[in-house]
Amino acid sequence: MRLNVTPPPQSSPESEPSPQSVARRSTVLFLLFWLVVMAAMYLAMQHFLKPAQAKVLADGTVRIERGMDGHFRVKGYVNEQPVTFLVDTGATSVSVTDALAERAGLEGGEKVRFRTANGERDGRIVTADEVRIASLRVRDVRVGTGYTGDDSEDALLGQNFLRFFDVQMSGDEMLLRPRK
Repeated sequence: MRLNVTPPPQSSPESEPSPQSVARRSTVLFLLFWLVVMAAMYLAMQHFLKPAQAKVLADGTVRIERGMDGHFRVKGYVNEQPVTFLVDTGATSVSVTDALAERAGLEGGEKVRFRTANGERDGRIVTADEVRIASLRVRDVRVGTGYTGDDSEDALLGQNFLRFFDVQMSGDEMLLRPRK
C-alpha cells in the first residue's frame, strides 16, 4: 500500500502582504476615518451656525434667536444683495466684505482706517441705498467695506442700523421693535 502524502501548501511570498503594504493600507484607512470624522464635524457646525430666519411678530417686531455659538446672526439684504449679519451692538456701523460691496454696487467712497476689536484695517465708507432685515428697512445707510468675515456674504450689523429700533435682549432672543 502506498500512501500519498502531500505536504501542506506553502504560502508563497505573493499571497502574504508585505509589512509595507499592511502599513500603507492601515495609514490609508486611518486617514479615511479621520477625513469622514472631520467632514461630519464640518457639516454639523454649518448646520448649528446657520443663522435663524428672523420672525416678524404681529406688532412688526422682529425676533432673532441666539445661535449655538452665542451670537445673534440673521439673514438680511444690503442693496437687495443677500447677507448674513452678525448683530454687533458694539459696532458703530454696518460693515461688509469687499466682495459684497462690489456685488451691491457700493463703489467709490472715502478711504478710511477702521479700528476694530481685531486690530486696524483699511476700508472705505460708502452709502447703501437700503439695509433690510425682514420687514425692517433703513435707507441711505453709511457702510464700511473691508470686513473680513468667514464668507463673502458675511456682514456686521452695527449701531447706525440698530439705533432706529428699540433693541431688547432677553435670554436667547433679541427683539428689534420699530420706534413709534
